[in-house]
Amino acid sequence: MVYDLAALRSQQEAIAQRVDLRNALPPLNRLRTVAAADVSCNRFSKTGYAAVVVLSFPEGELLESASVKQELEFPYIPGYLAFREWPLVESCFQNMTLTPDVLICDGQGICHPRRAGLASYIGVMTGLVTIGCAKSRLVGEYVEPDEKRGSVSDLLLDGEKVGEVLRTRDGVKPLFISPGHRVDFHHATQLILTLAVRYRQPEPIRAVHQLVNRLRKGM
Repeated sequence: MVYDLAALRSQQEAIAQRVDLRNALPPLNRLRTVAAADVSCNRFSKTGYAAVVVLSFPEGELLESASVKQELEFPYIPGYLAFREWPLVESCFQNMTLTPDVLICDGQGICHPRRAGLASYIGVMTGLVTIGCAKSRLVGEYVEPDEKRGSVSDLLLDGEKVGEVLRTRDGVKPLFISPGHRVDFHHATQLILTLAVRYRQPEPIRAVHQLVNRLRKGM
């Protein structure tokens, strides 16, 4: 099937126009639930796996989870992954009862060529506060942050700030944090740092990643 990429770019640009970078994330002393979403799709496979988990904050106890194994309706095209992955995440949401205070995506927010990564797409479609937390850079340039935990540098695309590069553990590769929707740079990065208690990645992302892996392996 041939896809009209120009039309899809227009959709992404429309999503980007609706992204709100004003902070609506509750203060940590009023934050009660943190969710995470992860999607696993082999590049040439027609089957995708997705999961969403909701953890209590600050305890980190699992409150609810949902997962799906679903046929993929959209091919792997770099820069357009939200069209491939959002239907799976949406299916997970349809099987859940809790509405989390914030959703963290294993992927990008506005750190995207058209400022419409998966976290931004989900945020606009659902109205949730969303944050992109990626292990690698998709776009942009940055100066390597200091080696100490909590060190941060700006991620810039064409001179515009699109994310922050965060060191969550001393001497470990940084994470690439970008607002998805209804959160600003500072609060997005600080929440990820707060949630990265023992490992490089925040605990909700670790939990949802483990669930998706179990699903993919048929465990």
